[in-house]
Amino acid sequence: MNKDLQIQTGTLRLGFVGTGWIGCSRMKALKECGIVDTAIISDISDERIREAASIYQDHVICRTLDEVISLEPDGIVIATPNAFHVQQACAALEAGIPVFCQKPLGRNCKETGQVISLASQKNCLLDIDMSYRYLEASRHFRNILQNGEIGEIYAVDAVFHNAYGPDKKWFYDPALSGGGCLIDLGVHLIDLILWLFGFPDIYEIWGKLFCGGQRYKRKNGKVEDYAVVRMELETGCNVNIACSWNLNAGTDAIIRLNMYGKNGGLSFYNLNGSFYNFRAEKYMNTSRQVLCSPPDDWWGRAINKWAQKLSANCEFDKSVGQIENTALIIDTIYNNAD
Repeated sequence: MNKDLQIQTGTLRLGFVGTGWIGCSRMKALKECGIVDTAIISDISDERIREAASIYQDHVICRTLDEVISLEPDGIVIATPNAFHVQQACAALEAGIPVFCQKPLGRNCKETGQVISLASQKNCLLDIDMSYRYLEASRHFRNILQNGEIGEIYAVDAVFHNAYGPDKKWFYDPALSGGGCLIDLGVHLIDLILWLFGFPDIYEIWGKLFCGGQRYKRKNGKVEDYAVVRMELETGCNVNIACSWNLNAGTDAIIRLNMYGKNGGLSFYNLNGSFYNFRAEKYMNTSRQVLCSPPDDWWGRAINKWAQKLSANCEFDKSVGQIENTALIIDTIYNNAD
């Protein structure tokens, strides 16, 4: 749990729309913090509903989002396929109900902006599960950058390779997902880098996408499984990003972020192919200092922070608008693949 969160217990009735693996994991994170006393559960799968219902003793089962909204929960958590995010988030916000949505908020920048604009208009709290901002490693990185400890950053290299790829068919349908590994994994890297730098302007964006080892074209009706992205930030920093599904990586996953400044460097990387365990280090010439190592229960911090905000003040937080920057970068790369 984030040390900065002062959890109030038993204060919220939340709706959970979509209770697959991610939806249930976020429910469990809230359960552990004791901030939710009643769960209103909705899913198309009876099996998933049963699993979700076992998490909270006090729960209500609904078959549709409209049923959930009619019960006037304090907030709604959305963890459904990407294509449904904009419609479901907007339906909740129209009813004046705050929303926490899985990434991406929309399949493109237009959908993303539509939801954010409505949340602002309705003055409702909206947040997206950009969970890698909440790594202990990310906290160390941001403090070091803000303090100028390693000087001006001139280069960033980041990778997120998943040796398996998603196990749900909808991920491979661009109409449902909006794209492949870039919008699934690359979105985390792009968002985290921009967040660490305070969301600077981008001077240049370049990208290449591949599918099955061939140059990707969106008109083929498939999604990309390998992406490389280059960006030049207004600071002059050059950013290189690569992400993939089903890569012959020799391990389950390769996740890494390296940042190089004039006076030192920073790196965090996953350990032994893990999707969850990370070590962060600070480099000075040939020496290194370990900043943090596992354990770090980071994957529930984003939703816990949203719930804590919700229990104190459910008004719109304009910082959510930053996610449009990330969506615009992804749009630019996809549009150039046409």
